[in-house]
Amino acid sequence: MRVSQKINKYLTALLVVATCLTAVSCGEYSALQRTNDYDYKYEAAKAYFVEGKYSKAATLFYDLLGVMKGTAYAEESLYMLSMSEFCNKNYEIANNNFKKYCQSFPKGIYIEQAHYHAALSLYKQTPDPRLDQTSTIKAMGAFQNFLDQYPYTSLRAQTQDMIFALQDKLVEKECKSAQLYYDLGSYIMNCTYGGNNYEACVVTAQNALRDYPYASADKRERLAMLVLKAKYQLAVKSVEEKRIERYRDAIDEYYAFENDFPESKYMKEAKNMLSQAQAVVNHHKNTETEVN
Repeated sequence: MRVSQKINKYLTALLVVATCLTAVSCGEYSALQRTNDYDYKYEAAKAYFVEGKYSKAATLFYDLLGVMKGTAYAEESLYMLSMSEFCNKNYEIANNNFKKYCQSFPKGIYIEQAHYHAALSLYKQTPDPRLDQTSTIKAMGAFQNFLDQYPYTSLRAQTQDMIFALQDKLVEKECKSAQLYYDLGSYIMNCTYGGNNYEACVVTAQNALRDYPYASADKRERLAMLVLKAKYQLAVKSVEEKRIERYRDAIDEYYAFENDFPESKYMKEAKNMLSQAQAVVNHHKNTETEVN
């Protein structure tokens, strides 16, 4: 029987336990915390979990941890405590408890689920793409380690989906960085034209395209378009000796973009840049012909 099937069967049994236990008042709950009837407290803690009263369940499981140590209930108590904290959205605490379970019971019945939920706890804590993504990288590593350890897990598909979602979050941060460089555009130094941020936009976007080959098509399209737009603006604002070379580079970039995204929603804008660039290059070519 798969671990997930065992756990589902176990949770079904817990539902039966929950229906058998009567609801208790706040005063009775306090008495339950103080009781030395640890078997009853243990069953009550599980019942609270099934009923969705995760804070009460966690409190009772914490009380039981020391008492249950070395008994047949110790493993399940620690796992249920971890799940209580996870379901109560205390993800950092849950992650620590799941890791403690994995260290304490490396061959435990819930070991696969514990490894998975330890990674999932990290996933739940990942920040907005505008913020530092160290924790996102950590979550990706945890999920990948899980897949390496359990290559045939029934959780493989959803784990891979979350890895891709985390990768997209990293790509989104790079998209925002590249867009920021593009929006900053040219800058002034000593009251004269000093340079531009378009080259930084190109480098940032191209690095993201290289580093995240499995990013979503939408984000790859956005990055590729930023490269094209930045190269076109580099040409427009270029010094004379580099201008034609950069326009040709922008034209080449257009055809690469068209090849990768022939149905792009940005195609009208891209074609307009192509037309402008070709006009400048053709004018330069005609002028050189007349001179010669």
